[in-house]
Amino acid sequence: MRSATRAALSSTQAVLADLGGNADLASGAEILAAGRVVAGASQLLTLLADPTADIVGKKAVVDRVFAGQSDATRAVLTAVAGSRWSSQQDLLAGIEDAGIRAVAATAEAGTPIEAELFAFETAVRSDAGLELALGTKLGSPEQKSALVERLIGSKSSPQTVTILSALVQQPRGRRIGELVRDASRIVADQAEKVVATVITATALSEAQAARVARGLSARYGKDIIVNHVVDPRVVGGVRVQVGGDVIDGTVSTRLADLRLQLAG
Repeated sequence: MRSATRAALSSTQAVLADLGGNADLASGAEILAAGRVVAGASQLLTLLADPTADIVGKKAVVDRVFAGQSDATRAVLTAVAGSRWSSQQDLLAGIEDAGIRAVAATAEAGTPIEAELFAFETAVRSDAGLELALGTKLGSPEQKSALVERLIGSKSSPQTVTILSALVQQPRGRRIGELVRDASRIVADQAEKVVATVITATALSEAQAARVARGLSARYGKDIIVNHVVDPRVVGGVRVQVGGDVIDGTVSTRLADLRLQLAG
């Protein structure tokens, strides 16, 4: 992530934090929907992402285009428009980031949004037909949103349903797994936590999972949310991914390294 975008994200997140309870679940959904509107209007996207355009003029455009939206939604979009982004795609990612954070912040303490997102990703990953239905460019955004509602509407929190419905409608070139992992990272960060994906050949016991979480928490200085994936292909050992960090102690990787050494 380039420095301009990092600064823009921080600025937008600060505005969102200042809104506090004024940004409710409906506002979060509106922000995510606004991202789709901006992405689908090339002239609007170009204007909002133009660092040389007059900020007052940008705010006037935001107020006009999104006149029917809440004050909180327009405040976030104005903050996005007034920031300097490294690219148009980064601006769209910034709107998505703000929308997901706004939605996540409305959940009651203990709402397992990250676990629900991971369960959805796992279900999609294990069903090729479902992954195709959600990932195809042929299906309409409305049909994909309706599919999410049918799949998890009665099983997950309103926050999770809102986030996933928005993501499948505007994937921005990402596959479903990447979409959900991005969202999970943002939700965890909003709660000042970190998501770790732990891959092992066999299921971890509760005690083993707790030890892994404690070790990672000590390493990263934050509470850890562990998403556990069982993959017999790793043979043995543990592979852990936290953001861009990968700790790979699996037997399959060591064997692959050995084969490379022998081949060399």
